[in-house]
Amino acid sequence: MKRATHPIPILVDQGTADEFLEEQLKPSLLVEACNRVGYPLSYNQREGYDHSYFFISSFMEKHLHFHYGILSMAL
Repeated sequence: MKRATHPIPILVDQGTADEFLEEQLKPSLLVEACNRVGYPLSYNQREGYDHSYFFISSFMEKHLHFHYGILSMAL
């Protein structure tokens, strides 16, 4: 991120009830790193969601639109 010449925005949706949140995923480290170097990050905490298929399917369309927008700008 620090050396990126064309920073590509990052979108993260994270469930607050995810059992892997603090021990394995550690999203606070990503947020801190992005903030430190001014890298574009949209980090959303989703109350009550865990690491299940339901969580992923709940926000999949939003992520597809996000990535389509990023890829469209590259064309």
